[in-house]
Amino acid sequence: MRLYAGTSKNFITDAVRNQIAGKLKDAFLDYYRCRPSDGEVRSWMNSLRAVSDVFQDAELMDHGVLLEYQLPLSSKRMDCVVCGRSEANQDKAVIIELKQWDECEDTFGENEVMTWVAGKKRDVLHPSVQVCQYKMYLQDTHTAFWEEPSPVRLNACSYLHNYPRNPHDIIFADKFKDALSRCPLFTADDFDEISNYLKGSLTKGEGIEVLRRIEQGKYRPSKKLMQHVGDVIKGNPQYILLDEQKVVYDNICALAKKGLHDRHKHILLIRGGPGTGKSVIAINIMADLLLDQYNAHYATGSKAFTSTLRKVIGPRGSVQFKYFNGYRDAQPDEVDVLICDEAHRIRETSQSRYTPKARRTDIPQIEELLRASKLAVFFIDDDQVVRPGEIGSAEYIRFAAKKYGTVIHEHELEIQFRCGGCESFVNWVENTLEIRKTPNILWNQQEDFDFQILDSPTSLENAIRKKVDEGFTARMTAGFCWPWSTELAPEGRLRNDVVIGDYRRPWNARHEATRLPPDIPKAQYWAYDPNGINQIGCIYTAQGFEFDYVGVIFGTDLAYDFDTQSWRGNREHSCDTVVRRSGEKFAQLTKNTYRVLLSRGMKGCYVYFMDEDTERFVESRIESVARGDQTPAC
Repeated sequence: MRLYAGTSKNFITDAVRNQIAGKLKDAFLDYYRCRPSDGEVRSWMNSLRAVSDVFQDAELMDHGVLLEYQLPLSSKRMDCVVCGRSEANQDKAVIIELKQWDECEDTFGENEVMTWVAGKKRDVLHPSVQVCQYKMYLQDTHTAFWEEPSPVRLNACSYLHNYPRNPHDIIFADKFKDALSRCPLFTADDFDEISNYLKGSLTKGEGIEVLRRIEQGKYRPSKKLMQHVGDVIKGNPQYILLDEQKVVYDNICALAKKGLHDRHKHILLIRGGPGTGKSVIAINIMADLLLDQYNAHYATGSKAFTSTLRKVIGPRGSVQFKYFNGYRDAQPDEVDVLICDEAHRIRETSQSRYTPKARRTDIPQIEELLRASKLAVFFIDDDQVVRPGEIGSAEYIRFAAKKYGTVIHEHELEIQFRCGGCESFVNWVENTLEIRKTPNILWNQQEDFDFQILDSPTSLENAIRKKVDEGFTARMTAGFCWPWSTELAPEGRLRNDVVIGDYRRPWNARHEATRLPPDIPKAQYWAYDPNGINQIGCIYTAQGFEFDYVGVIFGTDLAYDFDTQSWRGNREHSCDTVVRRSGEKFAQLTKNTYRVLLSRGMKGCYVYFMDEDTERFVESRIESVARGDQTPAC
């Protein structure tokens, strides 16, 4: 996706006539169904006019230009890509990262500077580091830039057109020397230099053909989280962290190296919705801290997720992967860095109904986590709480930091990597379920993400199985609207608990199930084992995982009421005994459940609605419904 594509000559004309910002604004509204901020429009007016001046000076009149070009499988957009051919007739493109900065300050992160952004001073990536990450990411995900025999050669630079040049400025500090050498930075005083840089890279023009190659290129599938975990632990990381992901990563590293010797404990609170890369950052930092000889632990509240991580990693590193309730007996400051993924699943205490009376305590679980660690890192999504006993939230962690005298640092992740990098889908789901108001009231079926409503559970499963046959990862999931048998059927198979008319399928195996046949994975491996396609997963086995495609049976425990024009929670249709006892929280917890299930897919989500009014309501919020009475096409 891009907001503008055309010839450099037309781009210059649009910029000179002050039309370029208006065209981007219209394209933004058409694609995102909301208006861009005034600040973004002003940045287009100022920065793109400066770029057009450079293009004119460099005589780039026969080149292709892409503006606000979205990185594959990410919601991040690059400011400008200009393409053409080199003197040797090689197809080439140059990414130009544009900044309106006029000053910045040093900060403790090795790849960051501090500058005024969005109303306050923030730690942000150095422009050369940022654009280098874009370059690597694009080369790793877009076939036009890696497919032999003649990939498009890619260069990158940044242009700070309001920034005065001072060779002693922090922007040119030695710690950025490598990034500056790979992706040069040009200031307001470097007009001739950036002009010559572009002219030397794109000597021959003929850029429209190169632009067409880029637009027709395909995206390499994003690396699956569990595959990535194995690569990371084996010392072969291949995941490129972008923008605020890299800032968070660097802040954790800096605090680990510096803050562990501080007399105060430190907390990093990192907030982000589904698909913003929380677990990817957590795994990367975990592996790197271990390689640097830090005692780092990775903790979650999910048995399925933790067990799968341990299986992928193997015995070599699995001892460092624990549960939130595993720190009751830890000594103070026993762990250097405790990474708490899915911190919304933190409970009030670590005791359960199985805890012996002599070991019961009222010590809050979060106090145990803070006491055991020198630095605690919490990755959290407040809207993923799906059980009444889960009390983790950003507000709760802030309160704990204040209570226990801990220094807290906060970051927010916004880049979307799941749902095809389409943040508008997650926003639309949240708006439709009335979890929060977002600009995305209607879903546009022309988005890159494949969302479809199927007319039966059989059609839904057929569509999901077809994706598996095509080589994608995919799973069937459902709301918890059927009992979950504790016993196997007489023949030793799972019972078909999910029954909708003639459609009968089993839930995934229970955690305590024993003597399972070889082709039925244990509950904790359902999302990872290929045989998991033969069972239906519930929220407790699907949460935390991602697939290329997810199928969701939307049950009757949550329905839309046209009379009241609101969502209605139906406890009598729920078989989740814990959530049923949640009182007035039932509807909200059930909404959160379906939000999680609907956002598990990286490329697509297919849904069957059991309640007709709910289906009609969702259809009313789709601009063009792709009705699925047969397996949808790729």
